[in-house]
Amino acid sequence: MSKKWVNWKILLPALLVAVAGIIVWQKWRGPEIRAYRVESHPLIQQVVATGRVASDDRADIGSEITAIVKERLVDRGQTVQENEILIVLSADQLKAQEQEAQAALALMRGSRRPQAQARLEQAQSHLAQAKREAQRRRLLAKEKAIPTEDLEQAENALAAAQAAFDQAKLDVLALAQGGVEESILQQRLNAVRAALDKTQIRAPFSGTVLERYVSPGDTVQPGQTLLTLRDPNKIELLVPVDERNLGVLKVGQPATIIADAYPNEPFDAVITSIAPVIDPQRGTVDIRLSAEPAPDFLKEDMTITATIETARNDAALVVPNDTLFKQNGNRAKVWVYSHGTAHETEVRTGLNSLSLSQITEGLSAGDIVLGSTDGLTDGQRVRATISPLPQSRTINAAERTDGETPMKLD
Repeated sequence: MSKKWVNWKILLPALLVAVAGIIVWQKWRGPEIRAYRVESHPLIQQVVATGRVASDDRADIGSEITAIVKERLVDRGQTVQENEILIVLSADQLKAQEQEAQAALALMRGSRRPQAQARLEQAQSHLAQAKREAQRRRLLAKEKAIPTEDLEQAENALAAAQAAFDQAKLDVLALAQGGVEESILQQRLNAVRAALDKTQIRAPFSGTVLERYVSPGDTVQPGQTLLTLRDPNKIELLVPVDERNLGVLKVGQPATIIADAYPNEPFDAVITSIAPVIDPQRGTVDIRLSAEPAPDFLKEDMTITATIETARNDAALVVPNDTLFKQNGNRAKVWVYSHGTAHETEVRTGLNSLSLSQITEGLSAGDIVLGSTDGLTDGQRVRATISPLPQSRTINAAERTDGETPMKLD
């Protein structure tokens, strides 16, 4: 027997014992499990749901008068500014009425008013003369110097002069500046001018012409729609969300919207209303959002995805969602790693994101929790491999160390 064979006979049992020892030692140390260190990070709770552009803000622009279309200054797809003239209606008849009203007002002020004043002065003079004559005849009649018929004639003349004076005074009051006559004529002129203004159809807001329904030469009636205008700054979005999210949704919460057709052009929106009823078939509640201003590319019924920010904590203690088990409301359990063993610990959760959860009770910064822990028992020995927290929208990625190497704790 060679010396080499003797050496192997001695070494082989020793190697087998060493391997067995290593296996026993590794088994005693427990399984290797991914672990995370509890850290403080900004956390944003979000609800993500898909919806559509439910409607846009459209306005039907109509006529308030009967007239003929003289000019149409815009066409489909044209962008217009607030108060810009869109359509001009024929105004020949109204302009003639305006001239008549202006002439009547000028006549009243320049001729009828002075004439009324002159008639008043004349009536006042006649009244004074009639009063003197009536007084003279009363004295003569008292002395039986004239017949009774002469006194009656004087009294009748006085009554007529008084009536003429009273009427002249009323005429002057009616024709005075700010009087009834001037007010009536001014109102007539104002009404004609208001009608003239209605012959210029203007844009009530800045927007885009979606449709035009009339052409030059067409006769239009009051209430008839001439154009449809869209306000691009007022877009309504309809998003059905799972009813389980109802407790965290509120009017006024901000959202980021991405249209399927334009995935690289997100825009901001805000919740404007939450439906008071639940859809029993789908188990969803409809929320409506508005975007002001909204991008020009949005069209009705376009599919969009809304990411709604429902809560934020800039310094939350967080753990990955896969470390939580036995969850019941805001209560859950985690496996805490300490001195080579795993310990089941109850915690209370707060905000939740797609990958992280806030811990409000049960853990402290620096604690180590284990992930994916099926089959563990309390007090079992384990080997923890520390990994960085998973990337998430709720974590400020700029504060993370890229390429961090996992650290093992025995």
